Amino acid sequence: MATDLEIAVFKVKVCNLEHHFRSLLPMKDTFTHKGMRKRLVTTLQQKGITNKAVLAAINTIPRHFFMDSGFVDHAYVDKAFPIAADQTISQPYTVARQSELLEIEKGDKVLEIGTGSGYQTAVLLEMGAVVYTIERQNELFKKTKLFLSKLGYRPKRLIFGDGYKGLEEEAPFDGIIVTAGAPYVPKPLLAQLQVGGKLVIPVGEDVQIMTVFTRTAETEFEKEEFGEFRFVPLLEDKN
Repeated sequence: MATDLEIAVFKVKVCNLEHHFRSLLPMKDTFTHKGMRKRLVTTLQQKGITNKAVLAAINTIPRHFFMDSGFVDHAYVDKAFPIAADQTISQPYTVARQSELLEIEKGDKVLEIGTGSGYQTAVLLEMGAVVYTIERQNELFKKTKLFLSKLGYRPKRLIFGDGYKGLEEEAPFDGIIVTAGAPYVPKPLLAQLQVGGKLVIPVGEDVQIMTVFTRTAETEFEKEEFGEFRFVPLLEDKN
């Protein structure tokens, strides 16, 4: 006869196996999810997002695929959410706002600093950008590289490296987007902008100011600020 303890241990093992096999099953994008996305798009419009390409991308991409299956209910709430390596998947409004501020057109060459979950990458790809993206967290880099390709989202290059340095060998870029809080503006990113291109970067320590630099000439930049945001920090030389 099995003891109560042995029975309890067996039940735990069965539960763990069930969770493991559930995690191997492909996630589905149901009519319910699509309805939730439409409501999210409405929320973003009410908050001032007007760019049609951005809204279409948000409406198309199954954001719940980018989160652990146990947190699907949180996928279409307009809030940031923790992911691996002490990072977050950004609030949908933040993703939409940064994408809108880039003012990119189909075919534009964009550098993303901070691949993270890959959600922002997917939004840029849906908008028709040619995307180069850098991630400094090795755990996230490996996971996201595999995951994006499975979903059919293929950036031109996905690189494990230091985002502060940008990607000089592929410059200039029509747009550069930084998805983590930077204590200062890295000069290499400004240098790698095309004339007429924009750098969208949250600048600050605890609270960041969303800042857009537009390169107006070889040595001239126009600076605009768009309010306070909160991001995880952009870390330097950690590879």
